[in-house]
Amino acid sequence: MMKPKTLDRWDWTPRSFALPGIIAGLLSVLAAGTTPAADAGPDPRDWPYWRGPEYNSVSRETGLVDDFNPAGGEGSNVAWKRPDLGGRSTPIVLRGRLYTILRAEPETTREQERIVCVDAETGKDLWENRYNVSLSDVPDTRVGWSSVVGDPETGFVYALGVNGFFQCLDGASGKRLWSLPLHEFFGLLSTYGGRTNFPVVCDDLVIISGVTTGWGDMARPAHRFIGFDKRTGQVRWLSGTRPLPEDTTYSSPAIATLGGQKAMVVGAGDGTLWAFQPGTGVELWHFAFSRRGLNVSPVVAGDTVYMGHSEENLTGTAMGSVAAVRGTGRGDVTKDGAIWRADELMVGKSSPVMVDGRLYCIDDLAKLHVLDAATGKAIAKRFPLGTSMESSPLFADGKLYAITEAGRWYILQPDERRGIKVLSKGQMPDGDECLASPICSHGRIYLQTTGAMYCLADPKKQPGMPDVEPAAKETEAAKDSGPAHVQVLPAEALLKPGGQLPLTVRLFNSHGQLLSESKASFNVDGAGTVSDGGVYAAPADAKPAAAVIRAKVGQLEGIARVRIVPDLPWSFDFTGLTEPPVTWVGARYRHVVRKVDSNDAMVKITTIPKGTRSRTWFGPSDLHDYTIQADVQGGIQDKKMPDIGLIAQGYTLDLQGESQKLQIRMWDSQLPRMGTTIDFPWSPNKWYTMKFQVRLENGKALTRGKVWLKQDPEPEKWTIEAADEAPNASGSPGLFGNSTNAEIILDNISVKPN
Repeated sequence: MMKPKTLDRWDWTPRSFALPGIIAGLLSVLAAGTTPAADAGPDPRDWPYWRGPEYNSVSRETGLVDDFNPAGGEGSNVAWKRPDLGGRSTPIVLRGRLYTILRAEPETTREQERIVCVDAETGKDLWENRYNVSLSDVPDTRVGWSSVVGDPETGFVYALGVNGFFQCLDGASGKRLWSLPLHEFFGLLSTYGGRTNFPVVCDDLVIISGVTTGWGDMARPAHRFIGFDKRTGQVRWLSGTRPLPEDTTYSSPAIATLGGQKAMVVGAGDGTLWAFQPGTGVELWHFAFSRRGLNVSPVVAGDTVYMGHSEENLTGTAMGSVAAVRGTGRGDVTKDGAIWRADELMVGKSSPVMVDGRLYCIDDLAKLHVLDAATGKAIAKRFPLGTSMESSPLFADGKLYAITEAGRWYILQPDERRGIKVLSKGQMPDGDECLASPICSHGRIYLQTTGAMYCLADPKKQPGMPDVEPAAKETEAAKDSGPAHVQVLPAEALLKPGGQLPLTVRLFNSHGQLLSESKASFNVDGAGTVSDGGVYAAPADAKPAAAVIRAKVGQLEGIARVRIVPDLPWSFDFTGLTEPPVTWVGARYRHVVRKVDSNDAMVKITTIPKGTRSRTWFGPSDLHDYTIQADVQGGIQDKKMPDIGLIAQGYTLDLQGESQKLQIRMWDSQLPRMGTTIDFPWSPNKWYTMKFQVRLENGKALTRGKVWLKQDPEPEKWTIEAADEAPNASGSPGLFGNSTNAEIILDNISVKPN
């Protein structure tokens, strides 16, 4: 097998800042050397989204396998098999290419995450794109949780890494067109659970979500959705659910037309099913469903949305539920939106499939339930598939393809009387688990297990594809021509002092359809001004600042948010402040400013709901080769001390209280990848100075840290050092802190170029 071409192996510099501080206009389609005409264009047999072109894991294709033998060989129906492409990510197929997300060089000092592209027919390598997993608690076994999404119009592919690195790639070459570390720009959380959301393409947007802790009025954690211009990466809109969600989740959106209106329907971390206008992010309705996050993806049939969960219900003591919800409501439809509910069905991991008025649901214990979609009543007895289910079934060619976590696979057929009958079944090789879902494209079934990627095709069958039924039509915009929403572009930006930002104002109708661009009257809350021509100018003085730009058209108003961050060096001492700097991502809500030893200092408190262990970022992600320094003090409570850390270029220097150690690391849960730990006794309620430097030399990142008592002279030698041979090229300075045990006090923070 030939070695794939590796692209941008270590460079994850956010090219999104190529224009003055905003993620807009990075590279045009022409500059990227790719146009839609370069390929054949949309093909109904492609599978561009992990749940398929109709967002429901249903395919119209015929001529697919009725049986297979994973061992391969003559008559096995295994067209090709790649053991090196085993993983947990559901693949996609677009324009003859298969894409998936995998670990790269596992359990080595060069381990990364990678996007792999192979020829869908032959399995031969085409290209791969690698990037580091940094500043994340995700375990290595959960790398590749999300799935790539493809855009049939442009051929571009989009992928969200487990640590929040989001990028747009040219699908043919793998060239990175634009990218953004969402953890540094929006405070996207990357947790030990590893749950990573799925991007979705809708019209000219790519939309992604996750629990974020941003700046300004978005500092409190919430599951938020972000709409990007799919070609340039410009932020079009941000929309949030209720704050302080219980969980991060991996429910993926379904795009549908409900009551003549295009909608994005998705489960969120607050246990609620939401519907938004995909073009604007405006909420249509929400249905509170569970006390914890929703992880399965909704199924839309007509104007009805079907959803499941396996957590606590809002009332009673029963766990789990499946519900049918009217998709044409508005606002809070919790009380009257359900058509039916079937409680105590633990459908929380495997997403349901709808076929011919029947809802096929596989519960968390791998028991298949067949429900009447109109009533929720069981049509047949539950059918046992195994003991645990992570993947979602595929319905294609009149058959249901399903595989359990332990690798027990089934090809089933709907049965009028019994609900389901078995056509064939078998077992994957020992130790071969399945967390991804089967897909199909161009007469082939693709299945990724932890042991291999399989392409299944029956050479005796002739694949076919009947005409695709037309999708439900939206109400014509001409029938709703009155403006109802103002959108200001870009919706989120980062500028340098004196920078200018041209603004575009767009009008949408009540159905979320674009009407036109428009002139507007502007005013600014905060720093800077807007010209009559709609160009925002940041103040020239070199101070961090922020602004909310308001654009008014008639009685309607839209906003854009801007941070102004100067070039290095920076210095912060909190004197006279009542809150942490507004431009810091993830700082407010988790920290307060108060008097400590007669000086104003920033304190990370112990009483924050869902936030005592967190990170904060100060500014742009394109910074490199710098030194961050701070005076720090740890409290003590119940004989326990906190952890206090500085972040530089994607690396952390961590002064650990409970273990009395000092550590340099990149990937929190994967210390063998890059990390050094030494014993370092230190005391509570005493001021220390921490200093952390990262320097790129000869293709490596050299990281060095010092810690000393504040009243003592700075030691000449570094206290701890570590090198990374697959380095982060850049990253925002910031802070790490775990105040679960006791408070953290910080003062006199500085960041200087080396």
